[in-house]
Amino acid sequence: MKNLLPKLWVFIAAVLFLPLLNAFEYDDYVWKSDNYGRSPQCMDIPEDLRLCFNVGYNQMLLPNLLEHETIAEVKQQAGSWVPLVHKACHPGTQVFLCSLFAPVCLDRPIYPCRWLCEAVRDSCTPIMQSFGFPWPEMLKCDKFPVGDVCIAMNNTNSDDMEKSPGVCPPCENEMNSETILEHMCGSEFAIKTKIKEVKIENLDRKIILQKKRKPVKPGTLKKQELKKLVLYLKNGANCTCQQLENLRSNYLIMGRGVGSQYILTGIHKWDKSSKELKKALKKLKSHTCPTYEAVFK
Repeated sequence: MKNLLPKLWVFIAAVLFLPLLNAFEYDDYVWKSDNYGRSPQCMDIPEDLRLCFNVGYNQMLLPNLLEHETIAEVKQQAGSWVPLVHKACHPGTQVFLCSLFAPVCLDRPIYPCRWLCEAVRDSCTPIMQSFGFPWPEMLKCDKFPVGDVCIAMNNTNSDDMEKSPGVCPPCENEMNSETILEHMCGSEFAIKTKIKEVKIENLDRKIILQKKRKPVKPGTLKKQELKKLVLYLKNGANCTCQQLENLRSNYLIMGRGVGSQYILTGIHKWDKSSKELKKALKKLKSHTCPTYEAVFK
């Protein structure tokens, strides 16, 4: 069994979902049954499978197309991809992912088209790289079929696809308690501090912090590492991050180590009057993070 890294509508031939015919097209694709220890079975998509619940159909095949044999494993691995869908890097992201994690329950399963994989990969890789993650080998596009025998989406309007993401992903976080806690769970550490200086270094932004740094979630950071801590906003040279333009404010800064660097994964203004921030910090003391690795928070 592979240990895989980490809202959608899929085209379905069933009469109940005829309204989806204009959005998706598919045909049968041969089930690779020799990859699995048991025959695939239909089961209801559980509500806590956040990636694929309420996708336009109610049942999925298990084992799925990523060789997950239990729903617990599906939920653990699929959970890592929910933040990427929320980033809206491509309109077909959830279609592509759920066709693999929660394939529609038909006599013969269908795989995503190679071009859909390539489109999602090309649009979402910059977002993933900003958090220090490459496009995973398990989603290598050349293993998916070419042509009509696959799950696809109608071509997206080119004007929509050319829209710039604008805000750097770690900087676009909503200021509510649940979002803050999710970002905390997706980060190795969190500190309260001010920013001394921001420099452009190649395609990144180098964030130099003030000396006074208060650990909120120390994680594996040691005192000496905290003192020397410098963060990088990956691929952030040209995107907008308002938080990095006001160096007088205190910030809740989250990050994690990637290789020899520490990557910025989230930044919130430390507002003493914010009820949401207070609520998040209070909950943090007893909050249990999900078991999956929250990759793209």
